[in-house]
Amino acid sequence: MEILVNSYFSGAGLADCGLLEAGITIKQAFELDKAACKTYRTNLGDHIKHCDLTEELVLEQESCHGMMFTYPCTKYSTIADIHGTRTGDDLFLHALRHLAIARPEFYIVENVPGMRAFPVTMEAMTKMPDYYIHMFCPVESELFLPQRRNRLIIIGTKRNFDVRPPENTRAITLKEILEEEPKVTFPKAIYARMAGEYRDLPIISDPERGDIAPCAVSHYAKDKSTRLLRDKRFPLGVRPYSVREWARLQGLRDSFIFPVSDTDAYIQVGNGVSIPVARWFGTEMKRYMHQNRQCRLF
Repeated sequence: MEILVNSYFSGAGLADCGLLEAGITIKQAFELDKAACKTYRTNLGDHIKHCDLTEELVLEQESCHGMMFTYPCTKYSTIADIHGTRTGDDLFLHALRHLAIARPEFYIVENVPGMRAFPVTMEAMTKMPDYYIHMFCPVESELFLPQRRNRLIIIGTKRNFDVRPPENTRAITLKEILEEEPKVTFPKAIYARMAGEYRDLPIISDPERGDIAPCAVSHYAKDKSTRLLRDKRFPLGVRPYSVREWARLQGLRDSFIFPVSDTDAYIQVGNGVSIPVARWFGTEMKRYMHQNRQCRLF
Protein backbone atom coordinates (compact mmCIF):
# COMPACT_ATOMS: atom_id res chain seq x y z
CA MET A 1 0.00 0.00 0.00
CA GLU A 2 1.50 3.33 -1.06
CA ILE A 3 1.07 5.95 1.65
CA LEU A 4 0.88 9.52 0.34
CA VAL A 5 1.74 12.60 2.38
CA ASN A 6 1.61 16.29 1.51
CA SER A 7 4.35 18.30 3.19
CA TYR A 8 3.83 21.93 4.24
CA PHE A 9 6.51 24.51 5.14
CA SER A 10 8.88 21.88 3.76
CA GLY A 11 12.13 23.84 3.76
CA ALA A 12 14.97 21.97 2.08
CA GLY A 13 13.20 18.68 2.69
CA LEU A 14 14.84 17.19 5.80
CA ALA A 15 11.57 15.94 7.29
CA ASP A 16 10.57 14.61 3.88
CA CYS A 17 13.85 12.67 3.74
CA GLY A 18 12.90 10.99 7.01
CA LEU A 19 9.45 10.06 5.69
CA LEU A 20 10.98 8.67 2.52
CA GLU A 21 13.33 6.52 4.60
CA ALA A 22 10.25 5.23 6.43
CA GLY A 23 8.72 4.14 3.11
CA ILE A 24 6.24 6.99 2.68
CA THR A 25 5.72 8.85 -0.61
CA ILE A 26 5.70 12.65 -0.66
CA LYS A 27 2.94 13.62 -3.06
CA GLN A 28 3.35 17.39 -2.87
CA ALA A 29 5.51 19.82 -0.92
CA PHE A 30 5.06 23.55 -0.34
CA GLU A 31 7.71 26.11 0.62
CA LEU A 32 8.04 29.89 0.52
CA ASP A 33 11.85 30.20 0.51
CA LYS A 34 13.27 30.07 -3.03
CA ALA A 35 16.74 28.82 -2.01
CA ALA A 36 15.20 26.00 0.06
CA CYS A 37 13.09 24.97 -2.95
CA LYS A 38 16.25 24.82 -5.05
CA THR A 39 17.90 22.45 -2.57
CA TYR A 40 14.72 20.38 -2.33
CA ARG A 41 14.44 19.96 -6.10
CA THR A 42 18.09 19.03 -6.43
CA ASN A 43 17.73 16.19 -3.94
CA LEU A 44 14.09 15.08 -3.86
CA GLY A 45 12.36 16.09 -7.08
CA ASP A 46 10.06 18.60 -8.73
CA HIS A 47 6.99 17.93 -6.60
CA ILE A 48 7.73 20.98 -4.43
CA LYS A 49 5.84 24.20 -5.14
CA HIS A 50 7.44 27.57 -4.44
CA CYS A 51 4.51 29.47 -3.00
CA ASP A 52 2.97 31.34 -0.10
CA LEU A 53 0.86 28.71 1.64
CA THR A 54 -1.47 31.36 3.01
CA GLU A 55 -2.67 31.89 -0.57
CA GLU A 56 -2.98 28.21 -1.54
CA LEU A 57 -6.41 26.60 -1.93
CA VAL A 58 -6.69 23.22 -0.24
CA LEU A 59 -9.01 21.56 -2.76
CA GLU A 60 -6.66 22.37 -5.64
CA GLN A 61 -3.97 20.16 -4.09
CA GLU A 62 -3.21 16.51 -4.73
CA SER A 63 -5.07 13.96 -2.63
CA CYS A 64 -3.13 12.41 0.23
CA HIS A 65 -3.48 10.14 3.24
CA GLY A 66 -1.61 12.42 5.60
CA MET A 67 -0.41 15.98 6.06
CA MET A 68 2.80 17.12 7.73
CA PHE A 69 3.25 20.66 9.03
CA THR A 70 6.69 21.86 10.05
CA TYR A 71 5.92 25.56 10.17
CA PRO A 72 8.60 28.01 11.34
CA CYS A 73 9.45 27.86 15.02
CA THR A 74 11.30 31.19 15.40
CA LYS A 75 8.50 33.04 17.17
CA TYR A 76 7.63 30.10 19.44
CA SER A 77 11.16 29.52 20.69
CA THR A 78 12.15 30.60 24.21
CA ILE A 79 15.32 32.18 22.77
CA ALA A 80 13.01 34.72 21.10
CA ASP A 81 12.43 36.19 24.57
CA ILE A 82 15.90 37.74 24.36
CA HIS A 83 14.94 39.68 21.25
CA GLY A 84 11.35 40.36 22.30
CA THR A 85 10.01 38.43 19.32
CA ARG A 86 8.36 35.50 21.07
CA THR A 87 4.89 36.33 19.85
CA GLY A 88 3.81 33.27 17.89
CA ASP A 89 2.31 33.81 14.44
CA ASP A 90 -0.77 32.90 12.45
CA LEU A 91 0.71 30.22 10.21
CA PHE A 92 -0.87 27.53 12.40
CA LEU A 93 -4.27 28.85 11.26
CA HIS A 94 -3.43 27.79 7.72
CA ALA A 95 -2.46 24.35 8.96
CA LEU A 96 -5.85 24.30 10.70
CA ARG A 97 -7.56 25.42 7.47
CA HIS A 98 -5.95 22.57 5.54
CA LEU A 99 -6.90 20.02 8.17
CA ALA A 100 -10.48 21.23 8.48
CA ILE A 101 -11.10 21.12 4.73
CA ALA A 102 -9.08 18.06 3.69
CA ARG A 103 -9.69 15.89 6.79
CA PRO A 104 -6.74 13.57 6.04
CA GLU A 105 -6.43 10.18 7.68
CA PHE A 106 -3.59 11.51 9.82
CA TYR A 107 -1.56 14.65 10.37
CA ILE A 108 1.78 15.49 11.95
CA VAL A 109 2.92 18.76 13.49
CA GLU A 110 6.56 19.44 14.43
CA ASN A 111 7.73 22.47 16.37
CA VAL A 112 9.75 23.59 19.39
CA PRO A 113 8.54 22.72 22.92
CA GLY A 114 8.00 26.45 23.45
CA MET A 115 4.90 26.24 21.26
CA ARG A 116 3.10 24.82 24.30
CA ALA A 117 3.16 28.33 25.81
CA PHE A 118 0.66 29.44 23.16
CA PRO A 119 -2.74 28.00 24.17
CA VAL A 120 -4.57 29.16 21.04
CA THR A 121 -2.06 27.40 18.80
CA MET A 122 -2.15 24.26 20.94
CA GLU A 123 -5.95 24.20 20.95
CA ALA A 124 -6.01 24.42 17.16
CA MET A 125 -3.49 21.60 16.73
CA THR A 126 -4.73 19.23 19.46
CA LYS A 127 -8.52 19.65 19.60
CA MET A 128 -9.51 18.69 16.08
CA PRO A 129 -12.89 16.90 16.27
CA ASP A 130 -12.86 13.20 15.42
CA TYR A 131 -9.08 12.86 15.72
CA TYR A 132 -7.18 10.91 18.34
CA ILE A 133 -4.28 13.07 19.47
CA HIS A 134 -0.83 11.78 20.37
CA MET A 135 1.65 14.30 21.76
CA PHE A 136 5.32 13.67 22.46
CA CYS A 137 7.52 16.27 24.15
CA PRO A 138 10.39 16.49 24.32
CA VAL A 139 11.45 14.26 21.45
CA GLU A 140 15.24 14.30 21.74
CA SER A 141 17.42 14.13 18.66
CA GLU A 142 20.26 12.90 20.88
CA LEU A 143 18.50 9.53 20.98
CA PHE A 144 19.95 9.11 17.50
CA LEU A 145 22.43 11.92 16.83
CA PRO A 146 25.19 13.84 18.64
CA GLN A 147 23.05 16.98 18.96
CA ARG A 148 20.93 18.43 21.77
CA ARG A 149 17.68 19.23 20.03
CA ASN A 150 14.27 18.87 21.67
CA ARG A 151 11.04 19.02 19.72
CA LEU A 152 7.28 18.83 20.17
CA ILE A 153 5.57 16.29 17.94
CA ILE A 154 1.78 16.17 17.60
CA ILE A 155 0.16 13.31 15.69
CA GLY A 156 -3.53 13.17 14.92
CA THR A 157 -5.17 9.95 13.65
CA LYS A 158 -8.80 9.34 12.70
CA ARG A 159 -8.73 5.91 14.32
CA ASN A 160 -7.46 4.97 17.73
CA PHE A 161 -3.87 3.82 17.52
CA ASP A 162 -1.01 3.25 19.93
CA VAL A 163 1.80 5.43 18.60
CA ARG A 164 5.03 4.07 20.03
CA PRO A 165 7.57 6.58 21.40
CA PRO A 166 10.95 6.83 19.68
CA GLU A 167 13.67 4.42 20.70
CA ASN A 168 17.32 4.34 19.78
CA THR A 169 19.79 1.51 19.42
CA ARG A 170 23.07 3.42 19.44
CA ALA A 171 23.38 7.14 18.89
CA ILE A 172 26.02 8.28 16.41
CA THR A 173 28.92 9.98 18.18
CA LEU A 174 30.22 13.45 17.48
CA LYS A 175 33.57 11.98 16.51
CA GLU A 176 31.87 9.88 13.82
CA ILE A 177 30.36 12.87 12.02
CA LEU A 178 33.57 14.91 11.72
CA GLU A 179 35.24 15.51 8.38
CA GLU A 180 38.91 14.67 8.00
CA GLU A 181 39.57 17.92 6.15
CA PRO A 182 36.74 20.29 7.04
CA LYS A 183 36.17 23.34 4.90
CA VAL A 184 35.51 26.13 7.38
CA THR A 185 35.95 29.88 7.68
CA PHE A 186 37.47 31.33 10.83
CA PRO A 187 35.81 34.69 11.61
CA LYS A 188 37.50 37.22 13.90
CA ALA A 189 34.60 36.85 16.33
CA ILE A 190 36.00 33.48 17.39
CA TYR A 191 39.19 35.12 18.68
CA ALA A 192 37.14 37.83 20.39
CA ARG A 193 34.73 35.44 22.07
CA MET A 194 37.50 33.11 23.20
CA ALA A 195 39.24 36.14 24.72
CA GLY A 196 36.14 37.00 26.72
CA GLU A 197 35.17 40.08 24.74
CA TYR A 198 31.55 38.91 24.48
CA ARG A 199 29.01 38.43 27.21
CA ASP A 200 29.06 34.65 26.75
CA LEU A 201 31.87 32.20 26.13
CA PRO A 202 31.43 29.73 23.25
CA ILE A 203 29.98 26.26 23.71
CA ILE A 204 32.97 24.05 22.95
CA SER A 205 32.27 20.36 22.28
CA ASP A 206 35.16 17.90 22.54
CA PRO A 207 34.68 14.76 20.40
CA GLU A 208 37.44 12.96 22.30
CA ARG A 209 35.54 13.33 25.59
CA GLY A 210 32.28 12.03 24.16
CA ASP A 211 30.60 15.45 24.08
CA ILE A 212 27.68 16.15 21.79
CA ALA A 213 26.91 19.36 19.92
CA PRO A 214 24.37 21.96 21.02
CA CYS A 215 21.32 22.55 18.85
CA ALA A 216 22.19 23.10 15.19
CA VAL A 217 20.69 26.56 14.79
CA SER A 218 19.74 28.13 11.47
CA HIS A 219 21.70 31.34 12.04
CA TYR A 220 25.03 29.57 12.56
CA ALA A 221 26.67 31.29 9.58
CA LYS A 222 26.35 34.57 11.50
CA ASP A 223 27.20 33.14 14.93
CA LYS A 224 29.97 30.63 14.35
CA SER A 225 31.82 31.81 17.45
CA THR A 226 29.01 30.59 19.71
CA ARG A 227 29.38 26.87 18.91
CA LEU A 228 32.82 25.38 18.38
CA LEU A 229 34.60 22.06 18.13
CA ARG A 230 37.78 21.17 19.96
CA ASP A 231 40.40 20.62 17.25
CA LYS A 232 44.13 20.98 17.98
CA ARG A 233 44.94 21.56 14.31
CA PHE A 234 43.35 25.02 14.36
CA PRO A 235 44.19 28.33 16.08
CA LEU A 236 43.25 28.36 19.77
CA GLY A 237 42.56 24.62 19.49
CA VAL A 238 38.99 25.13 18.30
CA ARG A 239 37.10 25.57 15.03
CA PRO A 240 33.57 25.99 13.69
CA TYR A 241 31.50 23.15 12.25
CA SER A 242 31.57 22.74 8.49
CA VAL A 243 28.37 22.71 6.43
CA ARG A 244 28.68 18.95 5.96
CA GLU A 245 29.15 18.37 9.68
CA TRP A 246 26.13 20.60 10.38
CA ALA A 247 24.15 18.44 7.97
CA ARG A 248 25.39 15.23 9.57
CA LEU A 249 24.26 16.52 12.96
CA GLN A 250 20.74 16.41 11.52
CA GLY A 251 21.20 12.92 10.10
CA LEU A 252 21.54 13.93 6.44
CA ARG A 253 23.44 11.57 4.19
CA ASP A 254 26.52 12.90 2.41
CA SER A 255 24.73 12.34 -0.90
CA PHE A 256 22.47 15.27 -0.01
CA ILE A 257 23.67 18.25 -2.05
CA PHE A 258 23.47 21.95 -1.24
CA PRO A 259 23.42 23.89 -4.55
CA VAL A 260 23.33 27.15 -2.57
CA SER A 261 25.71 29.32 -0.55
CA ASP A 262 27.12 28.03 2.74
CA THR A 263 25.01 30.62 4.54
CA ASP A 264 21.82 29.25 2.98
CA ALA A 265 22.97 25.69 3.67
CA TYR A 266 23.42 26.39 7.39
CA ILE A 267 19.98 28.01 7.46
CA GLN A 268 18.32 25.09 5.68
CA VAL A 269 19.90 22.51 7.97
CA GLY A 270 19.06 24.46 11.12
CA ASN A 271 15.45 24.94 10.04
CA GLY A 272 14.99 21.24 9.30
CA VAL A 273 13.72 18.25 11.24
CA SER A 274 16.29 15.68 12.37
CA ILE A 275 16.06 12.81 9.90
CA PRO A 276 15.72 9.99 12.47
CA VAL A 277 12.90 11.86 14.23
CA ALA A 278 10.96 12.17 10.96
CA ARG A 279 11.75 8.54 10.16
CA TRP A 280 10.29 7.55 13.55
CA PHE A 281 6.94 9.27 13.11
CA GLY A 282 6.87 8.21 9.46
CA THR A 283 7.36 4.57 10.48
CA GLU A 284 4.55 4.87 13.02
CA MET A 285 2.18 6.33 10.43
CA LYS A 286 3.10 3.58 7.99
CA ARG A 287 2.25 1.04 10.69
CA TYR A 288 -1.01 2.88 11.35
CA MET A 289 -2.01 2.86 7.69
CA HIS A 290 -1.21 -0.81 7.24
CA GLN A 291 -3.36 -1.55 10.27
CA ASN A 292 -6.22 0.42 8.69
CA ARG A 293 -6.03 -0.56 5.03
CA GLN A 294 -9.55 0.67 4.35
CA CYS A 295 -8.42 4.29 4.71
CA ARG A 296 -9.27 6.48 1.73
CA LEU A 297 -7.77 9.60 0.23
CA PHE A 298 -9.62 12.87 0.77
